Amino acid sequence: MARTLARTLTPVTVSRLLAAVVGLAVTAPFHAIASAQTPDEPGTYKGRKIADVMSYRGAGWLERASRIEEEDPDALIAALPIEKGMLVVDIGCGSGYHARRLAAAVGPEGTVLCNDIQPQMLRIASELAAREGITNMSTVLGTEDDPKLPEGEVDLMLIVDVYHEFSQPEPMLHAMREALAPDGLIALVEFRLEGRSAAHIKLDHRMSIEQVMKEWIPAGYELVERIDSLPTQHLFLFRAAR
Repeated sequence: MARTLARTLTPVTVSRLLAAVVGLAVTAPFHAIASAQTPDEPGTYKGRKIADVMSYRGAGWLERASRIEEEDPDALIAALPIEKGMLVVDIGCGSGYHARRLAAAVGPEGTVLCNDIQPQMLRIASELAAREGITNMSTVLGTEDDPKLPEGEVDLMLIVDVYHEFSQPEPMLHAMREALAPDGLIALVEFRLEGRSAAHIKLDHRMSIEQVMKEWIPAGYELVERIDSLPTQHLFLFRAAR
C-alpha cells in the first residue's frame, strides 16, 4: 500500500502537501497566542466577576457594631508590620474604619492617607476622624485606574474588602506597586470564598486564595506571607517582585 501511494504522488502533489504542513506549523502558534490573549468579558477579570462599588450611602454598614466580632479589626491591625512614623495608605478607605486604627498605630509622627474614589466617602471619613481628635490622617481622592499616590514613598498599603470592586485592576495594581517604598508592603484583605466563615457575604465580594494569586503574581508582586487567623478573611502581605 505504501509503495502504491508513493507512485501516485506527483511533484505538484508533494509541493502542495509540504505547503500545507508548513502552513500548519506556522499558524498553530498564532492560534495558541490568540487563545491565551482572549480579553476578559466586560465586567470580569481573569474569570472573576467584578463586584459593584459600594456607595457612600452604605457608610453606616461599614461602622456596624457587629463588625468587631465578624472581622476583628484590632487583630488585623496587630498582624500588620506597622512602625511608628510610617506613611500608610488605606486604599478604598470608605468611612475610615481602619484608617482611624492605622492613625493610632503609626503615632503622631506617622501619616495615614485615606484614599477613595468617592468624595462623599472621604468627607465622612474626615468627619469621623475629627470627632476622635485624629490629626495625622488626610484624604486623597483617586480614580478608578489611579489612586494618585506619591511615587516610591508608601511604607504600607491596606486594602480591606475592596480590591474585588476595582473596575480597572491592572492599572491599579501597577500604580500601587509604583507608589511603594523600596521595602514597602501591601496588605490585601478579602472575605474568604472557601468554606462557610464568610457565607453572609455575597459571592462576588469574596475571593479565593487561588484567584488572588492568579491576579497579583503576574502583576509584578510576590507573596511575603499569608495570615489565616482572622475570623472571616484572608490576609495577604505582598511586595513588589524582586
